[in-house]
Amino acid sequence: MNENIPLLNPQVDPNEIHLIVLTGMSGGGKTVALRTLEDLEFYCVDNLPSVLLPQLVSAATSGDRRGRPRRIAVGVDVRNTGEDFQHMPQVLSELAGAGVQVHLVFLDCRDEVLIKRYSETRRRHPLAIRDMSLADAIAVERRLLRPLMAIAEKVIDSSELNVHQLRRLVATGYAESTEGLTLMFQSFAFKRGLPLDADFVFDARCLPNPHWQAHLRPLSGKDEPVRQYLAAQPLVDEFFADTARWLDAWLPRFEQDDRSYVTISIGCTGGRHRSVYLVEKLAAYYRDSREGVLTFHRELD
Repeated sequence: MNENIPLLNPQVDPNEIHLIVLTGMSGGGKTVALRTLEDLEFYCVDNLPSVLLPQLVSAATSGDRRGRPRRIAVGVDVRNTGEDFQHMPQVLSELAGAGVQVHLVFLDCRDEVLIKRYSETRRRHPLAIRDMSLADAIAVERRLLRPLMAIAEKVIDSSELNVHQLRRLVATGYAESTEGLTLMFQSFAFKRGLPLDADFVFDARCLPNPHWQAHLRPLSGKDEPVRQYLAAQPLVDEFFADTARWLDAWLPRFEQDDRSYVTISIGCTGGRHRSVYLVEKLAAYYRDSREGVLTFHRELD
């Protein structure tokens, strides 16, 4: 797995245009990677024909960007036509010749893991048709994508990665090329154990629990009725303020220590209401002042 190649050049010029093309095996994590880049303020489009890439780059980078790097991410998979794959290298070469910093990233995964993932989710492979087995569809897809994998700048094998680990890998690759910390705020349920990769853990189980409100129980901390309920609780507001104050004081110390990535985990009993609400609120708070803020809800995602 080519994990040591940063997604972007370490010296990011705000006038440069960076285009990351994400492709790879269906079920390998392309959607997760694209969503991660979207959280990192890339302009993201999924399943775009290669002939439209120049128009996308032109449209997405026009206007005043206030000196910020112009970053675009595009997902490409087997839903595109075979002819589109043949044109892709030429299109990317022409964009690079025009001054665009092009990065092709391939999400790979072992066949047996892909088969297990499809069996567990009961999703249908995009190439699966009548009289074609899942294994055959994966083999056809791998053959179609081989030319793109051969020219990829970065290959990520997600076989042994869960969703959070893949998000962290993609975000870390991005964070290596920028100043400041990339922050991952994640919610979790204490009853399912502590996250192993947490740098800081905050316990929200002492806060009023929407679970005991019958009309709120089926919802999550992302839903407006739960948000309104928790926002009206003084103790929740105090918890948020104290947590933000502590992070404001200590995150700069980690930046001075050349850390590029910090995971802040907030847990409650079920990982659906209080922790989710606080993660979303903290992420919104820090997005007002810095780039590179991610969220992950272990019991929801």
